[in-house]
Amino acid sequence: MAKRLQVILKDPEYREIQRVARLRHMSIAEWVRQALDLARRREPLGSIGKKLETIQTAARHDYPVGDIDVMLAEIEAGYGTGARS
Repeated sequence: MAKRLQVILKDPEYREIQRVARLRHMSIAEWVRQALDLARRREPLGSIGKKLETIQTAARHDYPVGDIDVMLAEIEAGYGTGARS
């Protein structure tokens, strides 16, 4: 279900948004939706404490890893092969 959002802007702010939207060949509403979507995606999900706890838990384990130079060389070699995992 869609919801309507009303935002009150001062004239200079509105004109600037209108100008930018026009330059991008979109309506003001679409520009605002995209700006809000970008802002929402930049917001961290979950608490910082939970993220730190997860990292600390993972850091206590001893995972097997390869040599970093070998792994990077394998990654670079794989770029040109078109191979998919």
